[in-house]
Amino acid sequence: MSATFALSAAAPVGRAAATSTSLRQRLLKSSPRQPGGARRTARGGTVYARVSGTERTSTTSQISSQIKDIRAQMEEDEDLNTLMAGLRGTNIDDSDFAADGVKMRVVDLEKIKAEGGDDDRLPLYYDPELIAQYWRRRPGAVAQRILQLSTIAGSFITGIIADLVTNKTSENSVKRAIQLREIVTSLGPAYIKLGQALSIRPDILSPQAMTELQKLCDKVPSFDNKIAFDTLERELGCKWQDIYSELGPDPVAAASLGQVYKGKLKSNGDIVAVKVQRPAVLETVSIDLYILRRVGVALRSVPQINTDVVGLLDEWAERFFEELDYVKEGDNATKFAASIKDDLPQVVVPRTYSEYTRRKVITSQWLDGEKLSQSTADDVGDLVNIGVICYLKQLLDTGFFHADPHPGNLIRTPDGRLAILDFGLMTNIDDNIKFGMIEAIAHLIHRDYDAIVEDFVTLDFIPEGVDLKPILPPLARVFDQALEGGGAKNINFQEVAADLAQITFDYPFRIPPYFALIIRAIGVLEGIALVGNPEFALVDEAYPYISKRLLTDDSPRLRESLRYMVYGKGQVFDADRLIDVLEAFETFSVASRTSRGNMEGEAAAAATTATSREARPPRVSAAAAA
Repeated sequence: MSATFALSAAAPVGRAAATSTSLRQRLLKSSPRQPGGARRTARGGTVYARVSGTERTSTTSQISSQIKDIRAQMEEDEDLNTLMAGLRGTNIDDSDFAADGVKMRVVDLEKIKAEGGDDDRLPLYYDPELIAQYWRRRPGAVAQRILQLSTIAGSFITGIIADLVTNKTSENSVKRAIQLREIVTSLGPAYIKLGQALSIRPDILSPQAMTELQKLCDKVPSFDNKIAFDTLERELGCKWQDIYSELGPDPVAAASLGQVYKGKLKSNGDIVAVKVQRPAVLETVSIDLYILRRVGVALRSVPQINTDVVGLLDEWAERFFEELDYVKEGDNATKFAASIKDDLPQVVVPRTYSEYTRRKVITSQWLDGEKLSQSTADDVGDLVNIGVICYLKQLLDTGFFHADPHPGNLIRTPDGRLAILDFGLMTNIDDNIKFGMIEAIAHLIHRDYDAIVEDFVTLDFIPEGVDLKPILPPLARVFDQALEGGGAKNINFQEVAADLAQITFDYPFRIPPYFALIIRAIGVLEGIALVGNPEFALVDEAYPYISKRLLTDDSPRLRESLRYMVYGKGQVFDADRLIDVLEAFETFSVASRTSRGNMEGEAAAAATTATSREARPPRVSAAAAA
C-alpha cells in the first residue's frame, strides 16, 4: 500500500495490525480519553482524535442504506421510476434481427458517382467542413436524400414545428418520441445511432421520451450475402475460402452498420465472428450528418431551443465515424484487454485477429454464452460486482472507457466469467476528471460543500469563471436532506426537486458527455443486479475499488485525497474512517478474485501444451535436409 505514508504516523499502526479489528483496537487505545468522549494525542505536531459532533460526516454504510431508501421512494414516483428504468437499459431492444416489415433507406450510390469525379472522396474521419464541401458539389444527391427523408418523416417534422410555434415542445415530447421511434430505423444508421445516444441524456429529453427512444432496435434487415462476401474479399484481397474453412452462409445477426457471420479459420481451426460493413454506410451517414448539421445551425435562431444542437451533433459524430473503422475497433479491444488484465484477468475480451481485419471487415474470437441480463445463474451477482469493478477501473484508473454499455454487450460465459463485447465506441477520460471524481466522493462523505461546488467545475458540470457562492445554500440543503439519517421518509422530494430545478435554471449546469456514458454503464449493471438482489447498493460495490485506488496510487492528488478521507476538513485523525478504508480494500481484494471460471484449468492446459512442444525434437524439412 504505497500511499499509506500519507497518513503520517498512522501508517506504522496500519502495517502492524493483523486484522482490521485489531487495528481498530490499537487506534482507539493509542489516544487517551478526553472530556466529552473524544480521544486526543499529539505526535509530531499532528492531532489524532475521534471527535464527536464537531464535523458531520457519513459512513459508507450509512450512505448505502440511505441510497436504498431513496431508491425505494423514487420508484414510487412514476416519472422518476421511468427515468431510472431508462438509465438501466430496461427498455432496450437487443434482438438479433429487425422486426418483420422494417426497411432501411440508404443513398443512391450511382447518382453520387454520376455527380462527382473519381478522385473526389469523402474523408474517413469526421470533418464537417470537408463533408460539406463534398456534398455541396452533389446537390442532386442531397435533394434526393432530403426528399427521401421528408417522405418518411414529414409528419414528424411538421409536428415539431407546430410544437415550437405553440410552445408545446415539452407537452408533446412523448408523442414525438413515439413517432420518431416508429420511423427512425428506416432512416438509416445515423438516425438509429443518434436516437440511441439521445436516449441516455436526461438533460435533453424527458424520462418518457428517453423510454421510447430506448425501444429503438439497432437491428435492421440483413443485406444480400453476395454483397457482403464481395466486400469481404475486396477488403482482404483474396477469396474468403483462402482464410476461412467455414463461413456463413447466412448472418447470425444484422445491425445498422454491418452484419455478423460465424466462421472457422483455415490456419488453426479457431471459431470466429466475422463482421462485414453494410454498403453505402459512409455515404449515408455523412449526407445525413450534413443535413442534420444545417438544420442545427438554423435552430440556433429559435429562442425556445437552448441546447447547442450543432455542438452536440459534432461531438457525437466524431465518435460515430470512429465506429466505422473496424481496424480501430480491433485495436480498441486489444488495448482494453491489456489495460485490465493485471487486476481483472477473469474478464473476457474477444481476441481480434488483426491479420484478417480491415476497415470494413473485422475477424474476432467467437464467444459462446448468454446475455448477463437474461441469465438465471446463481453467480450473476458476483459477475455484476466484477462488472462494477471493471467499469470503475476504466473510469478512475485507465481512463479508457467502454462507451457503448448496454445489456447486449455484457455476456456470461458457460464457465461463469464476464465477457464484454463491441469496442467500436470508446472514450478517453483524462487524469483531472479521474482524480476529481475521487476527490468529490471524499468531499461528499465529509459534507464539504464548498469543495463539492469546486468539484462541479473540475468535473465540467459548471464552466470555469462562474460565481459559485450563491449556489452553496440550495446545494447544501439538497445534500443534507439526502444524507441525513432516517432514510427517504425524512426527505421532502418536492422541495429537493424544486431546489435542483432552481439551481439548474440559475446556473449553466450541463451533463458532460463522459458522465452520461458513466450513468448508463453503472445504471445497466445496477439494473441487472436488482433483478436478483433488491438490496443491491452501488456504494457497497464501488467504495472497495475507490479504497484500493487511494491506498495503492502514488499520485500527489490521490495521496491528498486519502489524507482528506481520514482526517477530514478539520485535520483531525478519524480512526473509524481509516478502518472503513482498510476494510473496503480487504473487500476489494476478495471480490476482485471471484468469477474466474475455468481460468486455472486453461492455464494448466496451455502450460502442458507448451511443455509438450518444447519436448519434441525439431523437424527438418526435406528441402533443408537436401
